[in-house]
Order: sequence, then C-alpha cells, then structure tokens
Amino acid sequence: MVKLIFKPKIKIAFMPTNTVIFDLGGVLIDWNPRYLYRKIFQDEARMEYFLEHICSSHWNEEQDGGRSLKAGTELLIAQYPDWENEIRLFYGRWTEMIGGVFKDTIDLLRRIKNTGNYKLYALTNWSAETFPIAQQRYDFLNWFDGILVSGAEGLKKPDPLIYKLLLERFGINPTKAIFIDDNFRNVLAARHQGIPTIHFKSAQQLVHELELIGLIF
Repeated sequence: MVKLIFKPKIKIAFMPTNTVIFDLGGVLIDWNPRYLYRKIFQDEARMEYFLEHICSSHWNEEQDGGRSLKAGTELLIAQYPDWENEIRLFYGRWTEMIGGVFKDTIDLLRRIKNTGNYKLYALTNWSAETFPIAQQRYDFLNWFDGILVSGAEGLKKPDPLIYKLLLERFGINPTKAIFIDDNFRNVLAARHQGIPTIHFKSAQQLVHELELIGLIF
C-alpha cells in the first residue's frame, strides 16, 4: 500500500501594511515642462537641448531643495544670457507645465482612503513657492494625513535625511509602510532606509503590486 504524504502549502508572510506613502509628480499629478515649451519652441530638438542643458532637471531640483525661484533664475541667466527669455518662462508660466492629474491613480488613492484602514502620506520633491498652487488646484491633496515638501525642508529625494525626517515627523514604522515613486533613484534610496517600495509605472501595475503585499481596498 502506498502511503501518501501531503505537504502543507507554504504561506508567505507579509508584515501588515498600515501606511501608504505617495510621490506626487509623475504618480498623481502630470507635470512636464514640455507642455509649456512646445508652445515656445518650433524645433523639438532645440527644446530638448534647452531642457537637458539649460533649464535641466538638476537645476530645477535645486529649487525643489529650497533655493528660491528668483535665485535659481538669476543664476541661470548669468550663465546663459542668450537664453534669458526662455529661462524666465520656466517659473513665469510654470502653471502651464501642469497637464492635470492621472485619474486612475487618483481613483486608487480614493479607494485606499475610503477603507479607513491606512494612513496616507506624500513625499514630494517640489518647490515651496509653487506647491501652494497645486494645493489650491487639487482637493485630493487634503486626503493625506501629512505631506512632506522638499522645498519647505531644504532637503530633497534621494537624500537619506528626507526619508528619515518623514518617518520621524509622522511616526511611521518603515516595516509597515509602502513607498510609491516613479523615479527609481528615489525608490532605491527609500529601500536603503528600510522602507518597502513600489517603482510606479502605471495605475494598473500599482494595483497589482499592492494586492501582492496584501493591501485591501
């Protein structure tokens, strides 16, 4: 007689998540300087050159890190006086860089909020001078239990100190949190601080990965 041995299924244990931390730009809010500069430049290649070498992401991040818009603008004009008009437009017509919101991700945020089971926070690289514009425009920013804005703190992702500040200020247990960002550099930095992460690519992908860690919404 053959004796059958049944092995129990192995269950993967997840640390229960009670906190969800969202990046804003690129995840919930559609911000892209090309929305403005396609109105300014006739030549796409010239526009890309300008955004890569003049009003670059590195330059913009210095304002996100606390440098004033005026100081950042004047510094760049001193370096590239032939581009003065285009440089001044960056913050002069900054609102035209906002294309709206990513509706599917906003709907997911609402579903998570409505469960009442999770704390919601945002960690964003954003100038303290322009962030109030977004606050006035988008009511969903009031759904968060707290928002850490890099420009207001003088720190920006991926600096380890901004993740430590986030955890300390809001009393977040990193092992019970999940951090969502579209910038893989920022995702890696959060992981190094012991925060589980999801590299955001689409709302559909985000739903799938949240379900895998047991988030119920």
